[in-house]
Amino acid sequence: MRYRFASGTAWEDKVGYSRAIRHGKHIEVAGTVAVDTEGNLVGEGDMYAQAVFILRKIERALHEAGGSLKDVIRTRAYVTDISRWEEFAKAHNEFFDSVRPVSTLVEVSKLIDPRMLIEIEVSAMTLE
Repeated sequence: MRYRFASGTAWEDKVGYSRAIRHGKHIEVAGTVAVDTEGNLVGEGDMYAQAVFILRKIERALHEAGGSLKDVIRTRAYVTDISRWEEFAKAHNEFFDSVRPVSTLVEVSKLIDPRMLIEIEVSAMTLE
């Protein structure tokens, strides 16, 4: 059975996607940026703050889908300035130090809003 989960941001309806999908034991969380439910960017100019906000948002999506951070098996992060990778790494380590999922970090030319410094997506697999 396939279940869809929304976080309530305007982008989900505008673009036509789900924040997360659960299919059996698998949970996929869409690329997530540091925008709150009112559409405000969080942590302008601060990649670490944006990453922390995003990972908390992803954590909520995972819980809603019946999973948790401990179920994450892959993270993918897209940053607009790879020279700032340590800011992402600090946040990632705070959330996943004991989980140790496989991880990909790549630089992209830009995200949909030039103030967005990072976008993160995850894949998870639950035990049940």
